[in-house]
Amino acid sequence: MKKIIASVACAIMAFALASCGGGEKKVNLIYSVNAVPGDAHYDAMMEFKKVVEAEDVGISVETYHSGSLFKQDQEVAAVKSGKADIVYLSASWLTDGSPWVGMFTAGYIFKSYDDMTKILNGEIGKDVFARIEKEQGIKPLSSYYLGTRQVNLRENKAVKTPADLNGVNLRMPNSEAWITLGKAMGANPTPLAFSELYMALQTGTVDGQENPLPTDRSAKFYEVTKSISLTNHLVDSVWPCINSARWNSLSDKQKAAVMKGVEAGRKVCDEKNLSTEAEIIGFFKDQGLSVYEADTKAFADAVLPAYLNNKNITGKWDMDLFNKVQAELK
Repeated sequence: MKKIIASVACAIMAFALASCGGGEKKVNLIYSVNAVPGDAHYDAMMEFKKVVEAEDVGISVETYHSGSLFKQDQEVAAVKSGKADIVYLSASWLTDGSPWVGMFTAGYIFKSYDDMTKILNGEIGKDVFARIEKEQGIKPLSSYYLGTRQVNLRENKAVKTPADLNGVNLRMPNSEAWITLGKAMGANPTPLAFSELYMALQTGTVDGQENPLPTDRSAKFYEVTKSISLTNHLVDSVWPCINSARWNSLSDKQKAAVMKGVEAGRKVCDEKNLSTEAEIIGFFKDQGLSVYEADTKAFADAVLPAYLNNKNITGKWDMDLFNKVQAELK
C-alpha cells in the first residue's frame, strides 16, 4: 500500500512539474514601458509576452504600458531596484551610470537604420551591453529601432538650419545627454516627461518636440502641432533591459526563451517602424501639417562638432570605441 501511495505521489509531482514548464521554477516578469497601444514598442512587448509564455518554461509576463507603472524618468531606478524586471532604456538614460555611453546620443553618429543595427546588434553592441551590465546591474538585451527623430512644432514653421531653432522651447527627455543634443541643434531644450508632452504641446508649455514619425502618429501629436521638419538628427533606438540579478536567477532554458522573445519583439518593432516611416509623410499632410525638408548637412556640420569640440563631453566618452564605430561604418 505504501508503495502505491508513493508511486501516486511521484506521479502527481511529475505532472505538476511538467505543467509548470518542464520542471522550471515559476517566474513572473514585470515588463513596464511608456509606449502606448498602437506603438511598435508596445507591439514588441506583447510579442515578447506571447513568444516567451508559449515556450512553457515557467515564465509569465505581466505587462504595463503608457507609463502606468513607472514614468520614463523613473524606469532606470525601477529596473535597478528590481521593482520592474524589464523596461525600455536608451543610451541617454544610462549615461549617469556609464558616462561613455553618451557617445551614442550624439546627433548624426548614425546616418541610417542599417548603421544603427549593424553596430548595436553586432559584436560592438555585445561589448557595449556587457560593459553596461558590469557597471550598472542592468543587462541590455537588444537594440530596437525607435525611428529617426524629426522636429515637430506647434506653429507652421520650416526648420532648415539650426538658426531656425533659436529661441524655440523644444521638449527633450530629462537627461544631460538629451539637453546637450537640444542645445547643439540650436534650440532651448525643455525637459519634460513623455507622458506630459501632449498636454504641454496643447497648452503651449513647449513650442515643439522631436521624436520619430511613428511615435508622433501613435501619440497623436499631429492633433496639437502644425509642422514637421525632417532634420534626421538622431537615428534612435531603445534597448529592452533586464535587471541583472533577475536575469542571473533564470535557468538556461528560461534565458533562451527570453532571448527568443526579445528577438521576436525586435523583428515586429523594426519592421513596423521602417514600414511606417516609408508611408507616414502622406498621413501627416492629410492631417493638415506642413512637412519641410531640413538642410541635414547644415545640421550635421553644426551638431557633431558641437560634441567633438567640447572636452567636457568627449572627456566622458570612450574615444577608442567612438573611433572603432566610425571605422566600422566607413
